[in-house]
Amino acid sequence: MSKLHPAVERVTARIIDRSKDGRRRYLDLIDREAQRFPGRGALSCSNLAHGFAASEGDKPALAHGRGPNLAIVTAYNDMLSAHQPYGRYPEAMKLYAREVGATAQVAGGVPAMCDGVTQGQDGMELSLFSRDAIALSTAIAMSHAMFDGMALLGICDKIVPGLVIGALRFGHLPAVFIPAGPMPSGLANKEKQKVRQLYAEGKASRADLLESESASYHSAGTCTFYGTANSNQMMMEMMGLHIPGAAFIPPNTPLRSALTRAAVHRLSEIGRESSDYRPVARVVDEKAIVNAVVGLLATGGSTNHAIHIPAMARAAGIRIDWEDIDELSAAVPLIARVYPNGAGDVNHFHAAGGMGFVVRELVDAGLAHGDVLTVAQGGMAAYAKEPALDDDKLVWRPAPAESGDDTMLRPVSQAFQGDGGMRLVKGNLGRATFKTSAVDKERWTIEAPCRVFETQEEVQAAFKAGELNGDVIVVVRFQGPRANGMPELHKLTPPLGVLQDRGHKVALVTDGRMSGASGKVPAAIHVTPEALAGGALAYLRDGDRLRLCANTGTLEVLEDISHREPAVPPRAEMGMGRELFAMFRHHADGAEHGASAMLAEAGL
Repeated sequence: MSKLHPAVERVTARIIDRSKDGRRRYLDLIDREAQRFPGRGALSCSNLAHGFAASEGDKPALAHGRGPNLAIVTAYNDMLSAHQPYGRYPEAMKLYAREVGATAQVAGGVPAMCDGVTQGQDGMELSLFSRDAIALSTAIAMSHAMFDGMALLGICDKIVPGLVIGALRFGHLPAVFIPAGPMPSGLANKEKQKVRQLYAEGKASRADLLESESASYHSAGTCTFYGTANSNQMMMEMMGLHIPGAAFIPPNTPLRSALTRAAVHRLSEIGRESSDYRPVARVVDEKAIVNAVVGLLATGGSTNHAIHIPAMARAAGIRIDWEDIDELSAAVPLIARVYPNGAGDVNHFHAAGGMGFVVRELVDAGLAHGDVLTVAQGGMAAYAKEPALDDDKLVWRPAPAESGDDTMLRPVSQAFQGDGGMRLVKGNLGRATFKTSAVDKERWTIEAPCRVFETQEEVQAAFKAGELNGDVIVVVRFQGPRANGMPELHKLTPPLGVLQDRGHKVALVTDGRMSGASGKVPAAIHVTPEALAGGALAYLRDGDRLRLCANTGTLEVLEDISHREPAVPPRAEMGMGRELFAMFRHHADGAEHGASAMLAEAGL
């Protein structure tokens, strides 16, 4: 392992210093919880009897404290392709637990909505706050004090961050995340993107579009583009919360089953009664959070994690901000190009060397912390390997010495670009994230008059009416967490892409999100303060000249807007359950802090 890169060392030290008080309070709480809940033996007989009443053959072990009892917290539903394989996991996991003298129970389920289904629909306004609901559901599942470890079944966008936040409040217990793997590759991503743009121009029918989309998203497993779901899996490896190499093994295969079995066995070995105690509060520390950021930057992962990482960190008493991410981005090279940043998907990435290759390169270059506590023995070195079956026995082999496809995956010494491609831009319009890794460098600076909209549907209507026929910076405001829950704005991608392809200088500025599928159009997203919270976006008018520059980190309006009154925000919509989330919107804090009402109100 090489000497730590100065920027990684500097940022880590800054986060540790900034988090000193919060981290101490958190660890003190976790120590108190460990003393208050030493195990299910502390429950009254009535409590305990309720807890194992339906456990059939496991009743004697649960009644007499024979071995650890593992909580399964599952995000199963069979509408999400990524989570459909989880349906039969508990049945198998109970058998795996018995093999090592442990027991397992489904402690509870958490909601798992699919942004792919709600994208552009009213339900998308519940999406970000579903993360808080998932964290709360995890806490409810774990509140029975019956358990000695947490097996967390979740994959997609808000689900993994929500499970992490919830699990960290029970940080005296060990936790292992168990994925299910990506679906097989379908229609080539560039073909899918082409059909979407043709549809936006009226040159393809709805039937053509549905056929294309169905060929892309076609079976059980995680969607194969490198969006938030697959970025989650990368981060769980980088944070040491997976069995090594588990991220991208396909579902319903012998190797996937072997990894799930190994996860259950390992979880049973690292509880409080073992000699190898690994509580999740100690696994998720400042170095683990930095590793998550480094992995995100090195692989060109989802911009959603500029929101999720600060939120997960806060749940562990750790403070990280966009300045930290920006400084790391300047030091961490981009070594992977996975769609939408490249042509191939996560299956191609895995075949080229995958996470084992990435971890080895980052640790060897001193860009990631190798000396961290993980659920596996050996720190991050254990994650620089890839799993395989040898005569039906699970083994780990060194990651490939060379990339299997240097158009997708490269060593640090031959990186695609010298930085991680997630820039902080700031100025008199606020602070925002600009994902440069997917944008051609000649488009990193855009100066143009703006058109101001308050919904993505308004943008689409203006595009169809031919009103956006020149250089333009499209502003979509009142899309922040307090306004409407900060939905992703994917309806904008096809029309803006068409305008750019026609030769216009185009950019997007919004207090909403664009997620892991952020594409080729330059965009300043997550603008904070948001328009509803007094942000400068509320003062913009059509024709104001804006400047967005990733090279200088600039986001500014070139006009004097100080004399103006802010625009009147649109009324919050009702229906699709949105009114039930009014409390979440009202109390949400800014995107840079994690956009969470729950964490803000808890004083975390």
